Amino acid sequence: MRRIQDLQILHFVQNIYMKLLVTGGAGFIGSNFIHYWLKKYPEDMIVNFDTLTYAGNLENLKDIENNPKYKFTKGDVCDRDTVFEAVKDCDVIVHYAAETHVDRSIMDPDIFLKSNVFGTQNILEAVRKYEKRLHHVSTDEVFGALGSNDPAFNEKTPYDPRSPYSASKASADHLVRAYFHTYGIKMTISNCSNNYGRFMFPEKVLPLFIANLMEDKKVPVYGDGLQVRDWIHTLDHARGVDMILQKGKIGETYCLGGQHEMTNLELTKTLLKVMDKDESSIEYVKDRPGHDRRYAIDFTKAKTELGWEPQIKFEDGLLDMVEWYRDNQEWVNRCRSGAYQDYYKKQYIER
Repeated sequence: MRRIQDLQILHFVQNIYMKLLVTGGAGFIGSNFIHYWLKKYPEDMIVNFDTLTYAGNLENLKDIENNPKYKFTKGDVCDRDTVFEAVKDCDVIVHYAAETHVDRSIMDPDIFLKSNVFGTQNILEAVRKYEKRLHHVSTDEVFGALGSNDPAFNEKTPYDPRSPYSASKASADHLVRAYFHTYGIKMTISNCSNNYGRFMFPEKVLPLFIANLMEDKKVPVYGDGLQVRDWIHTLDHARGVDMILQKGKIGETYCLGGQHEMTNLELTKTLLKVMDKDESSIEYVKDRPGHDRRYAIDFTKAKTELGWEPQIKFEDGLLDMVEWYRDNQEWVNRCRSGAYQDYYKKQYIER
């Protein structure tokens, strides 16, 4: 493959295409990014690098498994040799791979530090050695919590992580910037608000609630339910990463938000309405430790410099998500039971 020096012109010059390495590409956000990219740039090559933990599911990509422009490589970002082998033949690395569930990080922080910090360092070392272009995907949770009248997070907001998960992601962000300043690697970072959409693992709030309601079970709302989150459709997120790769300035960070703040209780009531349920389905449970009160993203920089802003209305995206989960009950049940681990091993790994 031709060695490319200026990756920002790749899709503006005829007959020049990219080979992307997407870490964590079998997960919820990564798999949606792969679908998005191959649909928009069908001549590009995508290598999906994933260790296939409980949340990495190759069924998410079943419809493209025979696409000659798509390849799956089973690998762990904590395995330095495997990372280096995967990185050296690609032009761009989009680094999604991470442990992401806050509750799990509270119960067992170790794996979050290993994957999110030391795994990211392996990626950085490979990027440095082979002089590749890196985009690191992060979260708004690194900024901590906002008061009800505080301005939204932006690229200048100081970091104040409040859970082992967000602390591990903050550490990874700092490492990426340090490698830019120290070694001059070509990198960008995005900090994004809460994603939603198809293929979201059932332990997360929206798919958990959807699955419970389809089974006429109650949905657990933490505390008073007045924690505020900003929701962005995962395809709007994918488009934001795309525009950062095409137009973003090396060394810079871009915040991507959905422009849709709502309390967890409002979220729950909206979902109840979509699924034709009433508020008797709500069960209030004890709040979790370190539960941030409000997140919100100011994406002015991305809008001004990249021309990006969210396009999918929350209500439309939520309805599509509910319908997808209704139509894919076997996928949901396998995820919830863990049975898909054996399923994809038989369907994909051993064939």
